[in-house]
This record gives sequence, C-alpha cells and structure tokens, in this order.
Amino acid sequence: MVDPLRSYDLIGDVHGCGHSLEALLERLGYRRQGGVWRHPWRMALFVGDIVDRGPRIREALHLVHDMVEAGQALCIMGNHEYNLLGWSTEAPPDSGLQYVREHTARNEHLIHETLTQLANHPGDWRAFLDWFYELPLFIDAGRFRVVHACWDSSLIEPLRQQYPEGLIDESFLKASALPDTFAHQVFERLLRGINMRLPHGMTLTGRDGLVRETFRTKFWADEPQTYGDIVFQPDALPEPVAQMPISRAHRAELPFYDADQPPLFVGHYWRRGQPALIRPNLACLDYSAVMFGKLVAYRLDQEIRLDPDKFAWVEVERPEAPHEYSD
Repeated sequence: MVDPLRSYDLIGDVHGCGHSLEALLERLGYRRQGGVWRHPWRMALFVGDIVDRGPRIREALHLVHDMVEAGQALCIMGNHEYNLLGWSTEAPPDSGLQYVREHTARNEHLIHETLTQLANHPGDWRAFLDWFYELPLFIDAGRFRVVHACWDSSLIEPLRQQYPEGLIDESFLKASALPDTFAHQVFERLLRGINMRLPHGMTLTGRDGLVRETFRTKFWADEPQTYGDIVFQPDALPEPVAQMPISRAHRAELPFYDADQPPLFVGHYWRRGQPALIRPNLACLDYSAVMFGKLVAYRLDQEIRLDPDKFAWVEVERPEAPHEYSD
C-alpha cells in the first residue's frame, strides 16, 4: 500500500472544505489532469474526516476518492466517516439498539451537513459508504505511521491479527455498537483518542456549544502529574481541575507513544495558530480548517525526525454558499 521510497504530503482534516483543499493541492504542486489531482512524484495521504460540517462535502469526497482510485492518494478513516457508517448500519439484533450509532439529536447534529448535501444524490451516498470500508484504520509504513486520533499498540497489534491492513468489515462495525466489545474500543481509541471523564461528575461546555462530561487527552505525556499536563483540546479545563493530581484510575487509562518510535501523524484535535510539531516524531495536522483556521499538510520525504519547516497550509476563508458538485 505504501511505497517506502516515495514522498508523501500528509493532509489534515478537510471537513468539507473542498475549495480550500484544491487551493492546498495547487500550492503543493498538484495539478488537475484527466479529472484527478496529480503530482509528478509525490502522493497525498489524508488523515481522515473528509466529511461533515463544511459547505462542499460531496465535492471533497469526489476529489479524494478519485485521487485514491487513480493511485494518487491514500486515505485513512476518521471518526466522522465511522459516524456515517454507524448511522447507516443496523445494530446486531441482540444489542437492544436500532443502529450502530443511534439516531439521537446530538448524533444527527454532527453529520447534518453531510446528510443534507448528499440527500439528492442517493447513488453517491451509497457509493461513499461502501468506499469507507476501503479506508484503513491506521497505516504503519515502518518509517512513519498514520492514525486519525491515537496510536495505541495494545489495540493495534491484536487488530492486525484479524485485519492485517487495518481494513475492517461490516461485522466488525456492527460489533462496535456495544461498549464492552473489542471493536468498540478500537474505534473509540484510534479514531476518537482518549476521552477522559472529568472528575467529580463535572461537565464542560465547548466552543461548539456541546456540553461534555469528558475531555481529550495527550497520549504522549511523559510522567504527567496533573490533569492540566494531559489535556489536549481547544477548550481549556477550569483552573481548579487543571491543577488537580491525576487519579490512579485515570493514569492507568493513558497509553504512551515514546519519543523513540517512528514519526506519527494524526488529525482530530482542532489545533489553532502556527502549525508546529508536538515532538520530533509527532505531528497533528488538524488546524480547524472548517472553523476558518488552516488546512495543513506536512511534506514528508525520507527524514526519520520531523522538520518543523516542512508544514504547508492555506488559510480558510469564509465560504461561499454551497453549490452542486459537477461531475
């Protein structure tokens, strides 16, 4: 799947920002030829979350899908692609649920734009759902790795035994409907990261207006002492919580990606500001494009330690009104 000698442009969460994606590809030296964006010697690699929220979801899906089909790109699954699969797939009969991802108002809110923009294109809707099964949950190229949210070897290694390339099937998806299954743990950890429950039953209202009982954490923190040492999300913890010592139970939940492991690329975390490395072997490429941040790429060649000067990006401007994708 991955050519160890090829150079890759790893691209962060697109979230339906189709025009910005075209602008980024053009800046990276890709040109549209025969209906597909191509580069003479490089390949794009998308870290997932092509769908949801933005104004040109269908356009972005066609662009990425066509690049992958033409051998000009790779793409892994993000939690938003999983959300659409789960929304559209009936749960196992003995689960007590109707769908893998229940049709609650909260869940519908997250995928509303995708449902709306594809409502008049049932053929595309079905084709893209089928295509999502062709998106691996991770890529391990040896010299570098890619996962949407969190690399957890304790789950990836047993997952490889069932699905060596990280390509899951409908039975695995259905199994994830129940929270005590291995499948559920895989999707939650690899695609959503570590969502740690706030202590003492507290809640946090994010910038998106959603009330949460959990917060996103680092999986690379070296000997963290407080909750403030591990939080990794746009919304800061209340200062009293940030200063609290991490409980023993919460500490046990944290995997650790060591600084000596291969370079790892993730998306998911809604960063802001100037793109920068987290560590010399760890880069997050999600810079809140759909919130008028940046659509970011890292230009990977043969380096074994990442270079802070190899980020490239476009600023995402206020979008025009959504328009119909033209095949």
